[in-house]
Amino acid sequence: MKKDTKYIFVTGGVVSSLGKGIVAASLGKLLISRGLKGTNQKFDPYINIDPGTLNPYEHGECYVTEDGYEADLDLGHYERFLDIRTSRNNNVTTGRVYKTVIERERKGDFLGKTVQVVPHITDEIKRCVKRLSTSGDYDFVITEIGGTVGDIESLPFLESVRQLKMELGNENCMVIHLTYVPYLKAAKELKTKPTQHSVKQLQEEGIQADMLVLRTEVKLDQDLINKVARFTNVSPSAVIQSYDVPSIYEVPLMLHEQKMDEEVIRQLKLPATTEPQMDDWMHYLDKQNKVTEEVKIGLIGKYVELQDAYKSIDEALHQASVYNNRKVNIVRIQSEGIREDNVESLLKDLDGVVVAPGFGSRGIEGKLTALRYCRERDLPTFGICLGMQCMSIEFARNVLGLPDANSTEFDEKCEDPVIDLMESQKAIIDLGGTMRLGAYDCELLPDSLAAKAYGSTHIKERHRHRYEFNEKYAEAFEKAGARLSGRNPHSELVEVLELPDKRWYIGTQYHPEYSSTVLHTHPLFLSFIKEAVKYRGEKEGK
Repeated sequence: MKKDTKYIFVTGGVVSSLGKGIVAASLGKLLISRGLKGTNQKFDPYINIDPGTLNPYEHGECYVTEDGYEADLDLGHYERFLDIRTSRNNNVTTGRVYKTVIERERKGDFLGKTVQVVPHITDEIKRCVKRLSTSGDYDFVITEIGGTVGDIESLPFLESVRQLKMELGNENCMVIHLTYVPYLKAAKELKTKPTQHSVKQLQEEGIQADMLVLRTEVKLDQDLINKVARFTNVSPSAVIQSYDVPSIYEVPLMLHEQKMDEEVIRQLKLPATTEPQMDDWMHYLDKQNKVTEEVKIGLIGKYVELQDAYKSIDEALHQASVYNNRKVNIVRIQSEGIREDNVESLLKDLDGVVVAPGFGSRGIEGKLTALRYCRERDLPTFGICLGMQCMSIEFARNVLGLPDANSTEFDEKCEDPVIDLMESQKAIIDLGGTMRLGAYDCELLPDSLAAKAYGSTHIKERHRHRYEFNEKYAEAFEKAGARLSGRNPHSELVEVLELPDKRWYIGTQYHPEYSSTVLHTHPLFLSFIKEAVKYRGEKEGK
């Protein structure tokens, strides 16, 4: 018998970047740890079809699901917290909604009727909400609405929430509203007026919040919580505070201490009978809080100024370091600023280097300079996607003696295109959603370092790229000491490059960071950090 899915909507007010994604992920974690089955999804109000063509400075990291959808970075939080796999159904943009409706109109599905925001756009949004429950037989679906109440872009989503709440009833649908409670230092007061106005604005859209989450830098006392409840028509037991904690992974515990999950279960009559089973999670936090020794990792990329540009890599490094009993110090190095005359000063104190993924020629020469330094000094080095391609170019130039070696992405007429456009990409003009995307099989050589890290020769990893290693150079690479240790079993595309004579020098065409979670940290990151710790110990004479 199919379950009756409960729907939880998380909206935001006052300002953006309050942490709706972390709160939504934390609640999902708590409910799943109680034995319920559920998932999270994100609605983004921008008109882009997906974030795949957005500059990271605009949007942060573009996350890729296993089924090949370019998604919002909050899906990374959902996977890392809930230890689940998301799909294209977990992320929907305004552009995607309108595109679907317009395509249906072109086909005549609406029988000549005038196509309008209500009911056609809102019906499509509601269909996207419910589609997840039909695909997964879930107890609950948590839907995060991007932006803030009052944004023009968010209005169709909020209207859809209002309709769903009316259609499904309070026992099957609830709204959690996240607002900001600022502290004015000059007045030495916490101010609830922004929250009151935000809730009132939500009410003007026909939606009464069932729960409030108050984002604050300091803990709130019960009198203030009672005041907020009184002015917003929300029960005091449903007013939760989200104050600053040392790690985002402590947020579920903070919310559980305030009985947020119990309140949600009570309001929706969810069939949860046990307390949250969080032993593995607590084990991770216990290790995280006890580590004192450091491992210093350089992250080389062209978007390092933006903290969300490499979010999944950051989190994978943090997770792997904790399990190696270290706290990671990530040193962000702008690849454009690396030159022959300063590379040693930038990298000499590092215990390991990650060369980040990306697109375009900006900063490439800096990455190549850094990779030569790492290779020649046997510094543990991890190249991801474009990072692996740069490893190939640097090796071809400085080991094979091919000074013009390059990628045709950067120089279409180079004499030695060791990285070239995939055959399947050569006739494509549009950029959005046309790359090699999603999870693909890879076969590893049994005695390779990668296979030892995975504990397996057959793996499946997520991709996001157009260019590939040029097979014409494979023999020369192998003869010069490189190992092309991982290949797709169907296309024979090179997926992993290693230098066996180095302590740890691996490049992957795929993105291992996407599949690293708190409870299942990616084996390549664990292996990389383990070697970086060992290297640090050798330097310090331990």
